[in-house]
Amino acid sequence: MQMQSSCSLPRPKSPPMARSSIIPSSLSDVLVFTAGAFLALLIFLGLYSFLSPTPIPNRLFSFSPSFSSTSSHIDDTYDPPDETFYDDPTLTYTIDKSISNWDEKRRHWLKLHPSFSGGRERILMVSGSQPYPCRSYHGDHLLLRSLKNKADYCRLHGIELFYNTALLNPSMNFFWAKIPVIRAAMLAHPEADWIWWVDSDAIFTDMEFSLPLDRYRAHNLVLHGWPELVYKKKSWCSLNAGVFLIRNCQWSFDFMDEWASMGPQSPDYEKWGKLQTSTFKDKMFPNSDDQSGLVYLILTGRGGWRDKIYLENEYYFQGYFAEIVGRLENISARYIEEERQGPAVLRRRHAERVFASYAKEMNVQLGKQKGADTGPTGWRRPFVTHFTGCQPCSGDRNKVYSADNCTLGMYKALNFADDQVLRIYGFRHASLVSADVQPLPFDYPRSEE
Repeated sequence: MQMQSSCSLPRPKSPPMARSSIIPSSLSDVLVFTAGAFLALLIFLGLYSFLSPTPIPNRLFSFSPSFSSTSSHIDDTYDPPDETFYDDPTLTYTIDKSISNWDEKRRHWLKLHPSFSGGRERILMVSGSQPYPCRSYHGDHLLLRSLKNKADYCRLHGIELFYNTALLNPSMNFFWAKIPVIRAAMLAHPEADWIWWVDSDAIFTDMEFSLPLDRYRAHNLVLHGWPELVYKKKSWCSLNAGVFLIRNCQWSFDFMDEWASMGPQSPDYEKWGKLQTSTFKDKMFPNSDDQSGLVYLILTGRGGWRDKIYLENEYYFQGYFAEIVGRLENISARYIEEERQGPAVLRRRHAERVFASYAKEMNVQLGKQKGADTGPTGWRRPFVTHFTGCQPCSGDRNKVYSADNCTLGMYKALNFADDQVLRIYGFRHASLVSADVQPLPFDYPRSEE
């Protein structure tokens, strides 16, 4: 089950600005696409990071953690006998029947389960992979490592993870498979305020970073992308549908109904494919896909959805792996140097349960340092590194990538993230390409001087 699209996301020429909506107030010049030439686009991306860097200032990382920890006062041992939407025999978890009055139904359920109400917004992370073994030699191991990576991040931030390996709607395969899963997760988790979809080939590479949820208060869908590329260049690569936040509300059910109407289960599937390829000149395949569908809805304003959609580009909400992997060793070395030269609290051993306190201390330290920015020229850890186009399970990677680009790159990113977890347990990898680990001495890394 392929659940990700393979489009690589380019960077606009001007530094991206925070927006409360995705309708641009002005359109600055952006990179020129060579229509239909994906290889040229990727080569240009590699050069573009150096020709037009867009570092993001440290001020963006002053947000407090947005995830709610698992609280001891939550009562999940008793479900009142009062009737809820779960007792409605007409309700279905499948995509073929719409959900109505969800906000009211969810409110009623929360009223009956008050321990889940209040506090910070709750997030359920959802990811998944195919229900059968991978064809690629490394595929199953990489998916296992990727699952561990997500489980580590969720544990550190006190959120829950649902990892699905079932195809809930056989006709909605490949990248469309995520929609039925997300829809079912919203029904199964009325306590969750947000559903966070993360592709199986997206790796968390900054285990300390927390989403700035306050920024998205007025929005219901958060994606990584750029308004300039949506409205001016009309590119299907103007956003990425492999990592996104969607609010658990009626708007989202309605939106997913319209989004899914472009999918392979729809009688209009062929029509949508033609419409997408005629609209997006850089789209090189004829079938309707989820990402092009999203861009089309935003570009045309169809359905009036775009006012509630936020395109995030001020940090690596999901970053293109080709501009990240080659810098991981240097980023790791800079963090070690910060621990060595910084205050003793950065080197202090601590329990994993108080991880957030030490993440905050490191954030303060980085805020004082020049160049500790996110982006292709900064040395701050990228939040999420997305190996779009690598297809680690099937092995059918984009022809412009080598095995080293994808497989070795994924192992580097996974070890880079794992080192941040193992640090708490007193170990780290011998190198980013090694499975071997080494114990860390007391007061590491100053003790190595």
